[in-house]
Amino acid sequence: MRHGFPTALPGMRVGLLGGSFDPPHGGHAHITRWALRRLGLDQVWWLVSPGNPLKTEGPAPLARRMAAARALMQHPKVRVSDIETRLGTRYTAATLSAMLRLYPGVHFVWLMGADNLASFHHWEDWQRIMEMVPIGVLARPGGQLAAGLSPAARRYARFRLPRAEAGRLALAPSPAWTLLTGPMLDISSSEIRRRGDWVR
Repeated sequence: MRHGFPTALPGMRVGLLGGSFDPPHGGHAHITRWALRRLGLDQVWWLVSPGNPLKTEGPAPLARRMAAARALMQHPKVRVSDIETRLGTRYTAATLSAMLRLYPGVHFVWLMGADNLASFHHWEDWQRIMEMVPIGVLARPGGQLAAGLSPAARRYARFRLPRAEAGRLALAPSPAWTLLTGPMLDISSSEIRRRGDWVR
């Protein structure tokens, strides 16, 4: 990293997994490895957000979440970053706009769980996000059907790549998206907090 920003060269295919990671867990690691393999990515960056605008309660301190993420996800192709804090952005659309300017020629793919696609139409400037970068959607327990029927999936149905073609997603012109299905881990940050295994 230079000046706190991850390094990527033009032509590289980089997946972006954003979230509060409050706390990070094995499900995050699972879908990261899955995306690296199925989408043919050179790297995945975990974008640990300062806070989720859709949630009323703030997360644990950023430094603690960053340290936990780095301890959990020790992989040569994964970078844990606080780039949104450094950029001063709170919404995904603004973050992506800034990153496309900062990293010309890098092929970014936004990664999200199927549960996020189901509510994607509530995100700020969600249509602009769909049209800025390709999106890789990874199945989550109980979320696949709702994702497939979501307003975002219906609106952009003709731009969906079949699973067999997921490896070309990173180089596809936007809008483009795919829904990957396969082995899943039934774990969530909210469940970990409910159990008391992560106290803010």
